[in-house]
Amino acid sequence: MESYPRQCAYNGQTFTEDIGNALEKADLITVGNPAPNQSIASPLAIAGNAVGGWYFEAVFPVKLFDASNNLLAEDNAQALSDWTTDSFVPFSATLNFSPQPASSTGTLILYKSNMSGLPANDDQLTIPVTF
Repeated sequence: MESYPRQCAYNGQTFTEDIGNALEKADLITVGNPAPNQSIASPLAIAGNAVGGWYFEAVFPVKLFDASNNLLAEDNAQALSDWTTDSFVPFSATLNFSPQPASSTGTLILYKSNMSGLPANDDQLTIPVTF
């Protein structure tokens, strides 16, 4: 079936590709690299756009986990232009991590900066990846 995320139907069942929560967060943050389920290696260059409210002092946290939820790498994404806006602002980040078993999976998470610490202000974009 032609759709995003990709879907297929077999024997009366529909199967949908896991793309994380990219569609739900598209009005707040988008990532051009890596795409959901993309095969990645270190160093991983991350690029996209986030609304100004996603940042605090022009940065927000980015973490990479393996399939067992072990933290492989973390850093801050940096705004590439003025982040004090309601509009989308480009960002970039680079994560360095140890080689992982071929075809294993993980999750890249881009966290909204939440200096208040209040759970109501938490938000994140999750992107499934393959190593």
